[in-house]
Amino acid sequence: MTEQTDGGLPHGLDLTPAEEGMWQAFRQGSTHDLRAAEHERNDPDGPHAWGPERSVRAAVLARLLLDGPPALPGRVAALKLNGVRITGRLDLSGGTVVPYVELHNCRFDQQLLLPECHFTTLRLVGCAIPRLEAARLHTEGDLHLPRSVIRHGVRLTDARIGTDLLLNQVVVRRDRHGVSVAADGLTVGQDLQAEMMRSYGELSLRGATVGASLSLRGSALHNPYGRRALNAPQLTVERTLYLTAVGISGSAFPGGTPPYGITPGTPERGTRVQRFECHGGARLDDGRFGDAVDLSEARFVMQPDQELSLRRLQTPELRFLGDRPERGRVVLSGARVTNLVDRYDSWPGPGGLTMAGFFYENLIPLGRFPLPLRLEWVAAATPEYAPEPYERLASALRDSGEDEDAREVLLAKQRRRRETLPLAGRAWGYLQDWAVAYGYRPGRAAVWMAVLWALGTLYFSHQHFEPVKENEGPAWNPELYTLDLLLPVVDLGQGLAWKTTGLAQWLSAALILLGWVLATTVAAGASRLLRRQ
Repeated sequence: MTEQTDGGLPHGLDLTPAEEGMWQAFRQGSTHDLRAAEHERNDPDGPHAWGPERSVRAAVLARLLLDGPPALPGRVAALKLNGVRITGRLDLSGGTVVPYVELHNCRFDQQLLLPECHFTTLRLVGCAIPRLEAARLHTEGDLHLPRSVIRHGVRLTDARIGTDLLLNQVVVRRDRHGVSVAADGLTVGQDLQAEMMRSYGELSLRGATVGASLSLRGSALHNPYGRRALNAPQLTVERTLYLTAVGISGSAFPGGTPPYGITPGTPERGTRVQRFECHGGARLDDGRFGDAVDLSEARFVMQPDQELSLRRLQTPELRFLGDRPERGRVVLSGARVTNLVDRYDSWPGPGGLTMAGFFYENLIPLGRFPLPLRLEWVAAATPEYAPEPYERLASALRDSGEDEDAREVLLAKQRRRRETLPLAGRAWGYLQDWAVAYGYRPGRAAVWMAVLWALGTLYFSHQHFEPVKENEGPAWNPELYTLDLLLPVVDLGQGLAWKTTGLAQWLSAALILLGWVLATTVAAGASRLLRRQ
């Protein structure tokens, strides 16, 4: 503990009036407010200089936090500053800060160093900070950085935040590696809110864990310097990831700026909608989300070589309801979701969607999304024929009771497959399609059988054939004879009992062949349907 004078001030330190006031406010747990009377001079990131009357040295601040005086009787010691300039570099690396710390509208001249530091709660609200180094930081409570401006990036690698991490309305620019927020391995006990954030560089959350929800509502991520604006593979969120718009009521929040930590509502009238925008690629590969991934009204602006990558993502619900990406690709390979909530005009066109191995159980379309458009959706994801997306769509439709639509999907699959076959295979495919639609429309086979039976009966009723064996064959019956030719396997005793020649012989052979085509195609289609029951 720092040796104190009778007035509670430290021995060996020549304090300025501003520092002396801070020391006394600390013992009382009160706010040391050094803001100017002119409002425009209080912007920490503004052009106005802050003189010695508003300045405290970082060394004095560090001594106060790490080895400060006891609180006055009946008070709780806490550091609360407003409108204060911190000169020099504040280095608390590896230290344990017991008092509550809350700084509003403060200006740091140099970077803030907090690696492996231990806090109870730390709030830096509306501050201007050149850089925040806080790898392996540990807080028992919250870490708040709302409305702050951080010019050279934030490092929160492997940090552990006991309750909430708030980055609402923060403006953070990239470091020398192109990263705005480096938070790989971050653990947040409850919510991570970064609403209406402005990030210029890569926001990196690789392997991070969030105990409740992660919200980037209304945020704008820009990274023209690299491949990704959001890089968050193996992200775990126990509840919902929100990459959505936010509604801001100007009447409720003067100037359009809501209080930090508060998610503004969306009133019916007088609302300004601020979308989530990602200018650059986004990666959420191998992510685990307990409730949902919500992309409602999101806008992804990508270059041709960039991706919105959702490979192997797992969540009960994916709400793909943003704007259609004009460039880049959406990749859902290996992702598994229970409910896919989507709109037709949210998906990219041909060549912009990949979903090999994408598993979903239920389709919940919003707006008009009829089956022909759903088939276009599958075709857009399969520039080269692949059966699995068609089979997955058919299974989802069948599970929801739409058997007719499921058959149409499987028929479309056969038609796509036909285009990959050699000439003979394509010809056979066209014949099956024309005759019985690959067995998915068995009623068409019955119609063809009836037509052929009628035509054959009409022709053979005007013919007379000699029996193969005199006085042993059945009586001549053109109806049964035609039916015996058309039905493979089944023997009605007519087909082999009569001698045919010339045109009748060729017609008999044609009826036998057509009967086999119809029967085998229907049987193949029926077996495919039975295998999927």
